[in-house]
Amino acid sequence: MPLKFKVPIFDVKNLNFAPSSQKILTNISLEIFNGEYIAIIGPNGGGKTTLIRMLLGLETPTNGEIKIYGKKLKDFKEWRKIGYVPQRASLVDENFPATVQDIVNMGRVSKRSIFSRASREDKIEVEDAMIKMDVLNLKDQMIGTLSGGQRQRVMIARALASKPEILILDEPNTGVDMVSQKRFYALLSKLNKEENITILFITHDVGVIVDDIGRVFTINQRATICNNPKEVLGCGDMTALYGTQAHLLHNHKHEH
Repeated sequence: MPLKFKVPIFDVKNLNFAPSSQKILTNISLEIFNGEYIAIIGPNGGGKTTLIRMLLGLETPTNGEIKIYGKKLKDFKEWRKIGYVPQRASLVDENFPATVQDIVNMGRVSKRSIFSRASREDKIEVEDAMIKMDVLNLKDQMIGTLSGGQRQRVMIARALASKPEILILDEPNTGVDMVSQKRFYALLSKLNKEENITILFITHDVGVIVDDIGRVFTINQRATICNNPKEVLGCGDMTALYGTQAHLLHNHKHEH
């Protein structure tokens, strides 16, 4: 449960997005606090990615207000505090000429000029990020030779290299096998618990979130905030949310 006496990282009030009179998001109000671990679920076209893009200033709401760390979105300048991995970020050209270390090092560019040499601090943070995402042993391999799960962890490491306070992931498990997904979610949970990194991610894999997740935002044009994921994630709730018959498989800690 969030601590209400603290200033939220994100404070969203009465957010609407209706380009060309097409309603995408309607009257969204929510808060995200430091140290939270939140999943966003909902059907395709329900507005999940649009909400994330508005939180990051990549889309402009029709009306409503977004504050980040107490500042209006237009006044917020400390974007280094936010690590973002967009949808399909791990899908790269197999011939892309960069090693794992090259890719993760890109996460430090915001800290220095793109043409300047990496500092000792840069090298330490890049290595630390690779250790956290268990890809240090892959540092000299070309990114295009890796599996989907390995590339996924490299892209998260790139985001972590900038030392963010909040990590936002848009469907990070697209095209990744089940074993890699389980390993990935274990690493995310560890980052949240041990590093106190606030984590917000979009997923369709609703079964995995009931074990460790703190809250769930269900988005389908409107938002529902659930402080107890195990209560909302029944088949009836999922059927109502997705508009089709849903069958929920959960607890990925077990073998299937």
